[in-house]
Amino acid sequence: MATPHAPGSFVAHTGTDVYGPGKVIGVDGQHRRVRFVRFVATVRAGDLRAATVSETREVEEWLRAKKRRYGGEW
Repeated sequence: MATPHAPGSFVAHTGTDVYGPGKVIGVDGQHRRVRFVRFVATVRAGDLRAATVSETREVEEWLRAKKRRYGGEW
């Protein structure tokens, strides 16, 4: 069975939008390390859902802007 919300997946929190959408950058058992547009956090996989198309676009644009400004991998 595939790992839900594997690294590279675009996600959002199921209970709040305060984090903004994000991208999974790591997996540790039932927890996911997520680079949200406002900060990085470790969240239970069950508390995440797949990002909508518009949320995915928001994260992708945010990541492009950070890469243009700072370089490196975001």
